[in-house]
Amino acid sequence: MIGQLTGTIAKRGEKHVILDVNGVGYRVNLSLEALKRLKSENGNEIVKFWTHLIVRENALDLYGFLEQRELDFFELLIGVSGIGPKSAIAILSLAPPEVLEKAITASDAGYLTKVSGIGRKSAEKIVLELKDKLGSIALADTKSTERQSEAEAIEALQALGYSLREAREALQRVPESVTETSEKIKFALKQLSK
Repeated sequence: MIGQLTGTIAKRGEKHVILDVNGVGYRVNLSLEALKRLKSENGNEIVKFWTHLIVRENALDLYGFLEQRELDFFELLIGVSGIGPKSAIAILSLAPPEVLEKAITASDAGYLTKVSGIGRKSAEKIVLELKDKLGSIALADTKSTERQSEAEAIEALQALGYSLREAREALQRVPESVTETSEKIKFALKQLSK
């Protein structure tokens, strides 16, 4: 199995990159979060991906992660019955692993339903199967409140016509000192109007 690759980005796609490793181009599927964090368009950036190879009857799919923690969380997700690699990568596109882990340990299945293709039953199954595995993560009440505030702000921005991705990106720019949901929405709207 291919566990790690280091090379330069030869080409970027919407959900993948072609990674040139000594003249061999590997198609590496990435989460939207990972794609956003890559700096250059192509060619001049050396990147290291932790990888997971999915072997199917008619394809070999390679999934890449910039951090070991993302890979570990991906492997936990695909271990849940009914959750395939595409759903797992979509879940990782929703938020960083730390945020997802906290949502799961707080039994917040509603947070996971924001992913296209993940319904209430699938989200509850993920929470049920992974909560004990992630139970060692301490979850403060303030973090739970922050996550609830972020979810409300996202819903409000989507109601105003912005996509989930636009809403998330705008809210990521909100300073941590802003805690009120209404203030977060105002700040995000200023970012989106630029």
